[in-house]
Amino acid sequence: MLAATPPTLGSAVLDHLDSQLASARRLLDIVLRQGAAIRRQEVEEVVARMTDLHAEMEHRATLEQERTALLHRAGGQLGVAGHAITLDALVTLMAPHEAEPARERSAELRGLLNEIAREHGINRALMRQELAFLDHLTRMLSGGPDLGYRPPAERQGEGLRVATPVRNPHRVLDLEA
Repeated sequence: MLAATPPTLGSAVLDHLDSQLASARRLLDIVLRQGAAIRRQEVEEVVARMTDLHAEMEHRATLEQERTALLHRAGGQLGVAGHAITLDALVTLMAPHEAEPARERSAELRGLLNEIAREHGINRALMRQELAFLDHLTRMLSGGPDLGYRPPAERQGEGLRVATPVRNPHRVLDLEA
């Protein structure tokens, strides 16, 4: 029986980039669906997407281990540490017909990861906003101090005067013209 021939470094890198891209696309889909659920205030859907997000991040940890192994393999061939390998160094070890697809896939992956980071940041801001409003409503209904929406402290001479919280639990806005 013949032993399976290990894939060339180039084909292994391309396969790995394909796996990374598929994972990044799933992650972007999850983050976009989570953002839509946050905007619709669908708590169960937000929690379900967080579960999906966690599972995909666990898968990405496995992909990161595979990436590290590929970098160490390339580093061994170039005589440098794996963490010092760049894409430019990596493609020198690949067949010419593999180098350009590797560059293209790497660029696409960077773009997807940037988009994921941007959308995730938006989701985090939306969640903070929703939680701040929920905290405000809870304090308003409980009659406790409404610390989240009171005006900032004002300076008077040398002393610092802090605005007192609104005591009427039914006042939502305290505006002056």
